[in-house]
Amino acid sequence: MNRTAQDRPLSLVDGHAHAWTPKKARSLFRSGVSGPTAGVAAGHTQANLISVPADWAYDMLLFCQRNQKPCPVLDVTDAGSWTTVLAEGADLRTDLPRYRVWEHGELVEEPTDVVGRWREDLVTFLLGCSFTFEWALTGAGVPLRHLEQGRNVSMYVTGRQCRPAGRLYGPMVVSMRPVPPEHLAATIRESSLYPAVHGSPVHCGEPSVLGIEDLSRPDFGDPVDLAPDDIPVFWACGVTPQAAVMASRPPFAITHAPGQMLVTDTRDEQHRVL
Repeated sequence: MNRTAQDRPLSLVDGHAHAWTPKKARSLFRSGVSGPTAGVAAGHTQANLISVPADWAYDMLLFCQRNQKPCPVLDVTDAGSWTTVLAEGADLRTDLPRYRVWEHGELVEEPTDVVGRWREDLVTFLLGCSFTFEWALTGAGVPLRHLEQGRNVSMYVTGRQCRPAGRLYGPMVVSMRPVPPEHLAATIRESSLYPAVHGSPVHCGEPSVLGIEDLSRPDFGDPVDLAPDDIPVFWACGVTPQAAVMASRPPFAITHAPGQMLVTDTRDEQHRVL
């Protein structure tokens, strides 16, 4: 798979991006600003997006229900709707930094809006994103190497197959963050408190257990350098539906570009369990 949209995280391009309101972030994205959203609008939930034709929507809903770790559903729209209760006034066709357009499982376009590609039969699924719990990791003193290095988070297609649903099938995708050993316990503890945005890691340590051969060659995002003692920690990732699109080849789909999310009005603490 070719990696595309390798922009620097917006939180590093604009030192004030962490203080943007969700509405300001979406307004900037609507105007054409693009880039990975890690660190943007501190304290607000981010979401993955996938839109499929209505005759594929049940398959997608069932796929998410059967694979809740990589595909935690936050909202599902009515057919043709480009609004969501998660973000007042947002337009799902314009308010993400960058999109991907798929035809029969092939990536055909990566625009900054999909108004011209929108269809009245599209049902949109908004899924939890691990960027949401990064603030909790930072608060616990866990370093975020991808932000330190000015890169998008690394994402990999694994050898673990998701449970099929109707016509949809495909492998699980994971995101990876290098963690120093002394911060591993806090990393697992803090992320596990956010099950609606992937929750605890699916694996810590040797990448080959997941079928990942080379950490320096992610399938999505950027390669992130590990410090000598860092442990690679892997979380189920909301890019998994894109891998299912590539495997299952529905006639049409729209997704977010990996790492370039919908910034919602929902507060992170609403997803934290105690």
